[in-house]
Amino acid sequence: MKVIGIGDNVVDQYEHRRIRYPGGNALNFSVYADMLGVTSAYLGIFGNDAAADHLLRVLASREIDITHCRQVAGENGYASLTLQEGERIFLGSNRGGVRQTESLSFILEHRDWLADFDIIHTSSYSYIDPFLPALAHLSGWLSYDFSDDFECDAALALCPYLDFAFFSCAQYSLEETTSLLQAANLAGSRYAVATRGAEGAMLYDGTRWLHQSPLRVTPVDTLGAGDAFITAFLLSLHAHRDPTQALSAGAEFAAKICLVEGAFGEGEAY
Repeated sequence: MKVIGIGDNVVDQYEHRRIRYPGGNALNFSVYADMLGVTSAYLGIFGNDAAADHLLRVLASREIDITHCRQVAGENGYASLTLQEGERIFLGSNRGGVRQTESLSFILEHRDWLADFDIIHTSSYSYIDPFLPALAHLSGWLSYDFSDDFECDAALALCPYLDFAFFSCAQYSLEETTSLLQAANLAGSRYAVATRGAEGAMLYDGTRWLHQSPLRVTPVDTLGAGDAFITAFLLSLHAHRDPTQALSAGAEFAAKICLVEGAFGEGEAY
């Protein structure tokens, strides 16, 4: 199996400690897949500042394929945050830095290369929406994390291109979450999945409703838990074709990541 994360990368700057960690939904997916023993790559745009250098060093040390990435002059993406009893609290960001003005259109130059991947994962923070129709024509699964920052009509408009639509719905009622997943599936996404914090995860595939309780741990840092869940879920499902087993794998890996500082460690002072 070969997988790739396309889109966002950031450094997560912990203001209370002045330490920054590598992160970003798409980049986390690539790193987590590598941690789970799967060949992975990352495709995106980096700035040319110290934050970008940190990210590039970490990816190189983990031997994740970044050969088709671009690096341009400007500030890399960052997010500022702090922790309260292990729960990450976002304080602000530069909205992706150089990725706001540098188009991801160049990824379509690499369609032959991308066709070799079994899973492509991206996110709502990746400035990639215009290119989803082209990616949807590739043979691999196309997965998209809408996170908790989505507008329902805009999200549903993208679902025809997706095999997997993931939503963070901790602030949604059960009824609201159920309606959203039904709508996402009806709009075209083969699987619609919602994580609901302490309430666990829900999956709808047009016929079945599956539920997964979270594993109870005392978190060191919840940053990256949602990305970890998505990664382990997708890898397990591709390997075993059992969504119940995949939900369990997602919950287990998410719990492990909650015991790590940052999304996956690798912090440095700034």
